[in-house]
Amino acid sequence: MTQGIVVGIDGTGQAQAAAEWAAEEAVLRGTGVHLVHAHEPWPDSVDHWVAQESEAPEEDLLARTADALRAGHPGLSVTTRLLLSGPVPGLVAAGDEGDLLVLGSRALGGVAGYVVGSVGLTVAGLVERPVVLVRALGDTSPRGSVTVGVDAQQPADTVLEFAFEEAARRRTGVNVVHTQQLPFYATLGPAMVPDIRPTVAPEIERALEDVLEPWRAKFSDVTATARVLIGSAGPELVRAAEDAALVVVGRRTRRSVLGAHIGSVAHAVLHHSRAPVALVPHD
Repeated sequence: MTQGIVVGIDGTGQAQAAAEWAAEEAVLRGTGVHLVHAHEPWPDSVDHWVAQESEAPEEDLLARTADALRAGHPGLSVTTRLLLSGPVPGLVAAGDEGDLLVLGSRALGGVAGYVVGSVGLTVAGLVERPVVLVRALGDTSPRGSVTVGVDAQQPADTVLEFAFEEAARRRTGVNVVHTQQLPFYATLGPAMVPDIRPTVAPEIERALEDVLEPWRAKFSDVTATARVLIGSAGPELVRAAEDAALVVVGRRTRRSVLGAHIGSVAHAVLHHSRAPVALVPHD
């Protein structure tokens, strides 16, 4: 049995935004929120009393955040746990016990986007459940459509299913985006080579419509629009999701000897999207 939506908190504004977003999401899903705080384990040489005294403020943070969520969402089940195994292993283990892991991301402002952080990126690349990263914008209401980036030639069912389920919960639509990066020579202009964009886009659009057909049938109440954009996948997806309530991108579960990776497109979206970003693992 999973623990509903797991949220990593650390007392920052972005973590608070993540907790608020998770509470809204839990209400939509009819589940609970499990708040966790992780820190580095104490060395054996540290006195047990000193360790307990140092953990007291962290336990208080968990309790205060839980009380605030319950006050704002009457009837919401909120549980807490202090993780003593370290941030990365603790959050990965806690995330795999839930349906969804939610983390905060620090805003930089302007075109620079925001920072996920080394812990957040590492955890997002290792957890086998979907991970949502949230900015501290002050409004966590689940309004707006859901934008999902897909590859029309190699669609991932788990990513599309997550996007359609989120849209159905919010009673909104899905904006499905495929980005096609043309070869270098195609950017030289008609003076150098013929413009191949008018022939490329319609073919991909037909493939994308075929991909969406079974999902439109399964989620008949969800309006799904398909768009083919020409350019670099990360920036184009960020621009397409400017007004979205949630951006959904996939992450392959393959791992190398150097560890798990989230991919260049997901990395770009995580760092520059203003909307919360859901990173969904798939084969």
